[in-house]
Amino acid sequence: MKVTVFGVGYVGLVQAAVLAEVGHDVFCIDVDAEKIAKLQGGQIDIYEPALAPLVQNNVAAGRLCFSTDEAAGVAHGIIQFIAVGTPPNENGTADLQYVMQVAETIANYMNDRKVVIDKSTVPVGTADKVRTVIETILQQRGQEISFDVVSNPEFLKEGAAVADCRRPERIVIGSDNKEVLELIRELYEPFNRNHDRMILMDIRSAELTKYAANCMLATKISFMNEMANLAELFGADIEKVRQGIGSDSRIGHHFIYSGCGYGGSCFPKDVQALIRTAENNAYQPKLLQAVQAVNNQQKYKLTQFIFQHFGHPLTNKIFALWGLAFKPNTDDMREAPSRIVMETLWKAGAIIHAYDPEAMNEAARIYGKRKDLQLMKTKEAALQGAEALIICTEWQNFRAPDFGMIKNKLRQPVIFDGRNLYDPERLHSQEFIYYAIGRGASVKPLMK
Repeated sequence: MKVTVFGVGYVGLVQAAVLAEVGHDVFCIDVDAEKIAKLQGGQIDIYEPALAPLVQNNVAAGRLCFSTDEAAGVAHGIIQFIAVGTPPNENGTADLQYVMQVAETIANYMNDRKVVIDKSTVPVGTADKVRTVIETILQQRGQEISFDVVSNPEFLKEGAAVADCRRPERIVIGSDNKEVLELIRELYEPFNRNHDRMILMDIRSAELTKYAANCMLATKISFMNEMANLAELFGADIEKVRQGIGSDSRIGHHFIYSGCGYGGSCFPKDVQALIRTAENNAYQPKLLQAVQAVNNQQKYKLTQFIFQHFGHPLTNKIFALWGLAFKPNTDDMREAPSRIVMETLWKAGAIIHAYDPEAMNEAARIYGKRKDLQLMKTKEAALQGAEALIICTEWQNFRAPDFGMIKNKLRQPVIFDGRNLYDPERLHSQEFIYYAIGRGASVKPLMK
């Protein structure tokens, strides 16, 4: 099938490449000419496991093309994906200007029937707005061309997006048109062979499903962080509590890890957007407001420990920081806890020696050259001469380090662990002072 994808950001590029992999003829459009030129040459600016070779192979095979020619994109096929960004406005609502610009583009250039698929994360009611935009422009053009608008939200995890797209747990489709549903079923047939993953519903329910999924996951994280804070007060160990509640099949082990807060491009933005949408409809979503408040507070947990231990200010004190990305297997630093940690410590006069396996270029792009930030080539180099080690991201190669080496390189054997990677008793036996999240009075830092 001929498919057009507007927007080659994280969602659009992954979806386009996977559709091309199964044999579809995919034409990608973006207004960023520099980005398109790089993609045409096989260069990808974002890090996502397996994505680069997938794009390169399908470009070479001629199944995946990139262009800035909007008219050619609209003419390419009946299916038109909208996969552009919906960044937050200053008031927290989702900014739909890019979605509406694509709708206008499709309406201005379409000369035959189109099925417009909202893949971007958008508030409930956006499909109606897209439909109105297209209808208005077609009327202005004096054209009577049939079209449909469908909601097909993405459920990709950064760091596992290609795998999620290849083997989706569900394919949510919002439409009430049987003919359109058959067309989309044909599109996704290669992903449906094992069992039918398509879940059909009305458009507004599909739009809300995406927000509900992300808000549920964010709620689980904030709940566990709330429990971790209580565990510290009560002298309990949140890791033991996690194992205890996770064994309940109604709860499960997924997304019940406490830490220094969630980040990324989805959870913070989507929780905030749903809060604002609810408030705009005269409803106060108190649970979601609490989820957001707990997360915002949790991002300061590590710096609270640091000030508790070292005092204030921290003038010219060096801290090693492992992990800049908001989660492993990505270079995305949007809303990352590491940013709160660094920016708070900088205000206190500290110097950061940071390392991340993938996010170093992104950190340099965000912060530029500054005297109080050095991006180190290895995690070991970041330790040299530092007062303490701070861990913000649970990368795999941080999980079993050489603690003797860490102790020798640090000025003091102090670790602030925002992801609860290590066994407190083992570290205490090696005379480390170990601060973790919710590990309780029984494992409080051992002071000589």
